[in-house]
Amino acid sequence: MKLKSQIAVSLTALQLSSFAALSVNAADGVKIEHLGTNNTLVRINSPANYLLLPVQEAYDDATVNVVVDGKLDKTIYVRLAKSKVDYSVPFDLSKYKGHDVVLNIVTSQNRSTVREAKEDACWSNFRLTDTINVANYEKYRPAYHHTPLYGWMNDPNGMFYKDGEWHLYYQWNPYGSKWQNMTWGHSSSTDLVNWQHHPTAIEPNGFGTVFSGSSAVDTENSAGFGTDAVVAMYTSAGASQIQSLAYSLDNGETFTIYPGNPVITQESEARDPNIFWNSETNHWTLILAHALDHEMLIFTSPDTKEWTLQSSFGKGLGAQDGVWECPDLFELPVEGTDIKKWVLFCNINPGGPFGGSGIQYFIGDFDGKTFTVDTDSNGNVPTKWLDYGKDNYAIVSWSDAPDNRRTAIGWMSNWQYAAEVPTKQFRSANTLPREISLFKGADGQIYAASTPSPELNALRGKLTTNVKSSSINARGKTFALPAENDGVCEILLDIEPGKANSLSLTFSNDKGEKSVLTYSPNNETLSFDRRESGIVDFSQDFPAITVTPTFNGGENLLLRIYIDRASMEVFANDGKGVMTNLVFPTTPYTSMTVNSDGGSAKIKNLKIYSINIEK
Repeated sequence: MKLKSQIAVSLTALQLSSFAALSVNAADGVKIEHLGTNNTLVRINSPANYLLLPVQEAYDDATVNVVVDGKLDKTIYVRLAKSKVDYSVPFDLSKYKGHDVVLNIVTSQNRSTVREAKEDACWSNFRLTDTINVANYEKYRPAYHHTPLYGWMNDPNGMFYKDGEWHLYYQWNPYGSKWQNMTWGHSSSTDLVNWQHHPTAIEPNGFGTVFSGSSAVDTENSAGFGTDAVVAMYTSAGASQIQSLAYSLDNGETFTIYPGNPVITQESEARDPNIFWNSETNHWTLILAHALDHEMLIFTSPDTKEWTLQSSFGKGLGAQDGVWECPDLFELPVEGTDIKKWVLFCNINPGGPFGGSGIQYFIGDFDGKTFTVDTDSNGNVPTKWLDYGKDNYAIVSWSDAPDNRRTAIGWMSNWQYAAEVPTKQFRSANTLPREISLFKGADGQIYAASTPSPELNALRGKLTTNVKSSSINARGKTFALPAENDGVCEILLDIEPGKANSLSLTFSNDKGEKSVLTYSPNNETLSFDRRESGIVDFSQDFPAITVTPTFNGGENLLLRIYIDRASMEVFANDGKGVMTNLVFPTTPYTSMTVNSDGGSAKIKNLKIYSINIEK
């Protein structure tokens, strides 16, 4: 995967020395004036494009008020370094050229004297530059998953397809690798594999920071912004959470904020609006997460500006822990039948099947105003999970996807430890794009499956292993994983369990680190054990075993596995059972050992592909 950039990236501590040639001494373009024990002015007198802000993650945010020509332009929050610099992040000065810029900084660390405050590492490590090194220095940055160029990322937002491009927006902190300063970052792709990074799409304003939301193409010009304008709805998060509207006339490159915001207000916490044009009812539909009330609110509008609350759904149903977030509502056919059903994604945190974040969903019918959920034979509403791993959250789908596809992508992390994973230059990646479909289980219930998007076949490089038939027993057989690009690969496996009580796949390196998949034919379950997968001690919640049903009815186990530098995505039986889990081996896994217990089994087909990474 090739990441193309139109914006700057941060520099890790490793990069600071190589960056010096591009910088000037802080004293030459930056003047520091200490006003007290926790208040400092930083005056910028330079035509440089960027000011590098030194960050130390162990400390609390400093409030940085950006004052331009004596007027407050914006406020950002940065963990300014006290004793050492972990990395630096760029602050864009280019739009302020010709103006007086002062950073009025209030730090949260208590100081007894101004002399003590002057000793903070940040004051001597502000740097100015015109260009920034975009090289990645982190071993765990994915080779072929979408990531921000730097900083913190969580929920995917506002995704739409238009004119051959997939647009992906995301919750982004441009000023550090922990949650803060929420804006909409923006990337686009023509193939769901290679991503181009664009400038920030929507920034915080007087109503607050920019939380999650959605976008859609207004083909009818119902909003009055223009035919085929991209309309976006998002949560403005200040003292309260309110819903705001924006629109784009340049295919999502820039957005104009609607002056009549907010367009929806509630008396209690509600967020993450999901919108779509309903051609059956000829109006817009919006699903809003009533987070603490564990329900979804359903609104309609003729023009995206005036909204009417029509109904609510969810109280007392499904998993009720934590908060409900990031809804998505859409209709799909049920494979092998002539019926269609509506799917309602409801991301929940905490309360996932194995702790922390998770994606539950409901199957039912929707009449344009009310969602009616299906029940089982006993009249109950079963709790259903889209992914049984710990690291797929906030999944939502692209609007206006071609060929009636329902293509979705998630945040590949978990709120239990997302801020503690062993990376610094960036934090978090997206899952691989996935196609959502519906199937009927043996119990008569309708379930959702998710499979890798077909564009991902282009990632396949060399076929490094090709086994047509091989018997497996307790001693097992070991197959080498590709050595290039840190062992990233795709694995296709068709295995006949025979008389075996269980089958295991062990991915390991020469350090004794391993991730183990274990299949139980009798229970039709597949487990993922990452307790010894590598670095696991950054959080007590990270070492875990996850388990998914496989829905294969005693037939062969079909697996499709994607391994990247810090993740494994496992798709069983055409995506009917899915687990997404992060792993942080200290050196890449080099082998996969397959063995059976309690009887012999047979590999019917095994293919291992290296990943074709565009340089």
